[in-house]
Amino acid sequence: MTEAIPNYPFEQPNLLEPPKEWAETRAKCPVAHVRMPSGDVVGLLTGYEEVRGLLTDPRFSRNLEREGAARMSTTEDGGVFSRPSIGDVDNKEGPGHRRWRRLISRAFTVKKMEAWRPRIQQMADALVDDMVAKGSPVDLRAALALPLPVQVICALLGAPSEDQDRFARWSETLLTLTRYTQAEVDDAQREFRAYASDLIELKRAHPGDDLLSELTQISDSEDGRLSHDELIATAVGLLLAGHETTSNMILKMTAMLLSERERYEAVLAAPALVPDVVEEALRMDANGGVGIPGSSPRTPRSAGSR
Repeated sequence: MTEAIPNYPFEQPNLLEPPKEWAETRAKCPVAHVRMPSGDVVGLLTGYEEVRGLLTDPRFSRNLEREGAARMSTTEDGGVFSRPSIGDVDNKEGPGHRRWRRLISRAFTVKKMEAWRPRIQQMADALVDDMVAKGSPVDLRAALALPLPVQVICALLGAPSEDQDRFARWSETLLTLTRYTQAEVDDAQREFRAYASDLIELKRAHPGDDLLSELTQISDSEDGRLSHDELIATAVGLLLAGHETTSNMILKMTAMLLSERERYEAVLAAPALVPDVVEEALRMDANGGVGIPGSSPRTPRSAGSR
């Protein structure tokens, strides 16, 4: 009898533990089939060798806009990974991606990022001091996990921090797989892009010491030539992914430590462990929830594939 194809993402009763189906699937069938919220059936790879083989296959693409790629979301456009690019943007793969990455990397050198460290430290210290002054109990998300990355990304891009509620609303609408209608997604996307476009024009007219001003200057340089649409896509991507993922991981890391009190006490006793704790938490929980989506003309096979 043919086994029913399970729905994906899997249910996760314990948010600090991966769904049990991942380990079960890896043990029984490292290349299986699952059904996305859109109804599309896709291959799910959970074995190391299978994943490694696919990622090194030149036919594999992270571009889910390509013809025949599965859709993830229940919305008509298929979700954030399948959503059509802005205007003339072609930075998902191939020469277009390499060109975009080469230009953008000028603004993300180690030296430039290190220069932000004191300012970010100051933001974090102020939020923690305020949280401690108010006493227990504390809502960690409202007091630190959300405002810190929002303040940082707003400072990086030169966006007003008072717009953080708008970023949060747009991000939730654009990233959720099943909660919003296509019309709501379209409205959020239109508003977000218009906001980014206006911000870019402001930086072009009145440049500051922020990242978006620098990207605009790179765009206008002789060898730069990032189009206006590419600048919008970059700004939206940074605003969209720059705060939500960081906020979630601050909360998850704290919960991971508190779930085993001795682990929490060990870090308190030896603050030098913090960098390793962060790296290990990121390794354990990549924060995406669905893995690495991509498209391939064929599904890899292994012993036990189904």
